[in-house]
Amino acid sequence: MTLIGDRQQLSYIAAQAADARVNVELETEGMTLNIGPQHPATHGTLRIIARLDGEQVVWAEPSAGYMHRGYEKLTEVRTFPQVTALVNRIDWLGSFANEVPFILAAEKLMGVEATPRAQHIRTILFELSRIANVSLFLGDLGVQLGAVTPVFFAFRDREYVLNLIEAATGGRFHPNFDRIGGLKDDLPAGFIDETRSVMKKLRNFCDEIENLLFGNEIFQSRTRGIGVIPKEVALQYGLSGANLRASGVDWDLRRDQKIAMAWDKADWKVITHPDGDSFARCWVRLQEVRESTRIVDQLLDTIPGGPVMVKVPKIIKVPEGEAWVSTENPLGEMGYYVVSKNDQGPFRVKIRSASFNNISIVPWLLKGVYVPDIITILASLYFILGDIDR
Repeated sequence: MTLIGDRQQLSYIAAQAADARVNVELETEGMTLNIGPQHPATHGTLRIIARLDGEQVVWAEPSAGYMHRGYEKLTEVRTFPQVTALVNRIDWLGSFANEVPFILAAEKLMGVEATPRAQHIRTILFELSRIANVSLFLGDLGVQLGAVTPVFFAFRDREYVLNLIEAATGGRFHPNFDRIGGLKDDLPAGFIDETRSVMKKLRNFCDEIENLLFGNEIFQSRTRGIGVIPKEVALQYGLSGANLRASGVDWDLRRDQKIAMAWDKADWKVITHPDGDSFARCWVRLQEVRESTRIVDQLLDTIPGGPVMVKVPKIIKVPEGEAWVSTENPLGEMGYYVVSKNDQGPFRVKIRSASFNNISIVPWLLKGVYVPDIITILASLYFILGDIDR
């Protein structure tokens, strides 16, 4: 090799070494990113602490408790009938559904059961609460990913469902309508025909959302294969509801346990999806809204006659004992463990809320994902902060 060639090779090696030194000098330490507690993507005052290596999450930890309201202790200074006004504020978007498992636990302790008519109406209102809850999720889902239009569709059609709940119970968000032994009142005149009309509108809403959002290429690229939860991991972390069924687990308390409700009087399907990703979790909820409209339509056709209340004492004193009842709420399994000491109010209450268990998988799920996917995954898990902090 000539002298000039040697010099060129040495110059090239020196340049490479200089570039390497610059690269080493530009290496930075990881960054800690705080998402929340005041952030629209956390659906309330939840804080996600994420440690980043560039654009990738090394580890993440949810920090709850910023809105803790102490429902479990507050029930100890309420009478049993007063507790429903308290607990329907836990998951404030599906409030009537929160009342049902507590009332069922109290009825179990007292050895009473609501009338067949009350059970039917309870189930109808329960499913209306699910529709109102999940339809807003479907609209807000687009906002998390940059699509504003779907949420206007959701607010428009959810309003029809809230009008039905208000007509029957007197309350749009906090009905306080369930009673030990039945319901506060019977259905108002015209409720059945109006509900049938609204269910048609909600099925049209599902079609619109499916075309507008789920059929969008950007939405699919942001959700398919993102935040995958295998079946075994979902079970290990105690997930429930659509988050569990979207990982292929065929489990729904409405079908898989026998309680004093009317789900077994309707023909409907438990929706599952094998992929376990963010798209699957959203898709399962979309289909479940459709199934809920089917349940409501069928129960409207078969409401039995008779009263909506059994005879119970004017001042309710629940016998000593313990009871656990859980139901398939809009966000997943919600249960109450109630301890009574033969008094007018509970001695102890332990609440198993769906969102609290569902976010337990966040540290495992966010590890290794990229920063933009954090928002997508959190949105797909769907939680309400009142349901976490209680």
